[in-house]
Amino acid sequence: MTRLYILPLMAAFLILQPNLAAAYVGPGLGAGVLAAVLGVFAAIAMAVVALVWYPVKKLLRKRSAPVARAEQGQ
Repeated sequence: MTRLYILPLMAAFLILQPNLAAAYVGPGLGAGVLAAVLGVFAAIAMAVVALVWYPVKKLLRKRSAPVARAEQGQ
């Protein structure tokens, strides 16, 4: 019974162990990652603004259309 608990714990422990990486993270890579992250956030923000602005713009056009038609008729 205890073996059922020990094996998953040992597997999780081995998977979560940090491995040594012989890699250089220079300023170019850091700037690229930062630009990618900011690009994703900007795209999400623009999508939200577009989804909110379109109905508002449509509502404003509906309100101003009767006023404009009434002024043209006079």
